[in-house]
Amino acid sequence: MITRLAAMSVRRGCLLGLAMCVLMMGVALVLQYVYGLTPCPLCIGQRIAVLLTALVFVVGAVHNPAGRIGRGVYAGLGALAAALGVAVAARHVWLQSLPSESVPSCGPGLDYMMEVLPLWGVISRVLSGSGECAEIHGLLLGMSIPQWTLVGFAVLLLIPLGMLAGIVIRRR
Repeated sequence: MITRLAAMSVRRGCLLGLAMCVLMMGVALVLQYVYGLTPCPLCIGQRIAVLLTALVFVVGAVHNPAGRIGRGVYAGLGALAAALGVAVAARHVWLQSLPSESVPSCGPGLDYMMEVLPLWGVISRVLSGSGECAEIHGLLLGMSIPQWTLVGFAVLLLIPLGMLAGIVIRRR
């Protein structure tokens, strides 16, 4: 699979990554607006990571650089954004795996924190998690939504890694 991604043009790789981002956001929006699941702060962080990754892929697809440097820039930024999503989703999965007595207490809402705290304080509090992030709202094939999101980000990360592999393979 990596060799196929390595052989793709930057535009095709970016469009494939963008399609994955659209799929992930589509699922998130269906869960919120069709099934009524309100996203917790970590879910919102994961959505931001998807949107950042999508932004990198959109710009990469439009620009479509022919050289190794351009390919490396878009692949590196895409990998960084997807890795951020992996980290946030992994943190969410870890919080859900804690015993109930170890779960952090529910804090103030994200809207309130954005009004009162500086941005770094909001990021710090969101990543430390809260009780609402530890709740599991149903399982699909034995996995929670954050676990599926972690799988989605791992698959998404393969695309820019494949693009980076293209730089190494073409160098030989």
